[in-house]
Amino acid sequence: MKNVQLDHATHQNSGRKYPLCLLAYNIRVPTNIGSLFRIADALGVEKLFLSGGSICPPNTKIRKTSRAAEKYVPYAYHENTLDLVKQLKGEGYRIVCLEISSDSMDLANFSPRPDEKICLVLGSEKEGVGQELLDISDTTVHIPMLGNNSSMNVASACAIAAYHITQKLELGCCH
Repeated sequence: MKNVQLDHATHQNSGRKYPLCLLAYNIRVPTNIGSLFRIADALGVEKLFLSGGSICPPNTKIRKTSRAAEKYVPYAYHENTLDLVKQLKGEGYRIVCLEISSDSMDLANFSPRPDEKICLVLGSEKEGVGQELLDISDTTVHIPMLGNNSSMNVASACAIAAYHITQKLELGCCH
C-alpha cells in the first residue's frame, strides 16, 4: 500500500478534551497568541486564559496564525492574573508554571494524576511568569535547554509541555 499524504478535508474532530487549560500571562506578540490557540485546538486543551498585557482577539495576526482556532477554543481575558489563579485553585486546578527556576523540575519528571485538572502558566518571553506567579503556583517545570540559549519560544515550549501533559492525562481522564 502506498503512503499517501492526507489533506485537511480528511481530518475529523475527535471532540476529545483534557482537563488542561493554558494561562498566557503578558504575552504581547500576536503570532504567539495565535500559536497558543492552534496548539490548544490541536491537543484538546479545554480553555485558554489570556491575562495581564496579553493580546486578545479579534486580531488579524492572531487569526492568521491560529488558522481561525480562536473560533473553536474557549477563551477568556482576565486582567488580574493572581485573582484568576486563586479562582482556578478554588476550582481544583493544580497550577503548573512553565519556567526555569531554582525549584523547577524537568518536565520529563512531571506526572499528573489521571484525574487531575492542570493549569499550565506561560509567561512572556522577556520576563517569564514572574515571582508572584511562581510563589502562588503548586509546581514549576522546565524543558532542559541543551544549547546556548536558556529558553525557547513560548509557543514551542507550550506545545512540548502541553503534549507531555496530555499524554500523561491520556491514562484515563479524557472526556
